[in-house]
Amino acid sequence: MSGTILIIALGYAQLALALAACLAGVRILRGPRAQDRILALDTFYIAMMLLLLVTGMRLNSLFLFEAAMIIALMGFVSSVALAKFLFRGEVIE
Repeated sequence: MSGTILIIALGYAQLALALAACLAGVRILRGPRAQDRILALDTFYIAMMLLLLVTGMRLNSLFLFEAAMIIALMGFVSSVALAKFLFRGEVIE
């Protein structure tokens, strides 16, 4: 019984996270300002990272957890670099 509930909950979470990633992708393409696009990019990489984690839980795969860790690390670095670029106009001083 609890295994069935877990499978249903993970399926629902996958659908919700895929929808969130699609909506963030739309905001990346249509964002009126660069700040909106950067926030949408942050939302997109977080949704994709969580989608990988949920899929890893459903498939019982450790490889997807490692991929989610790499996406989280690269997403954080890119967010810092883009914020610095918007603030100062250059990334490397």
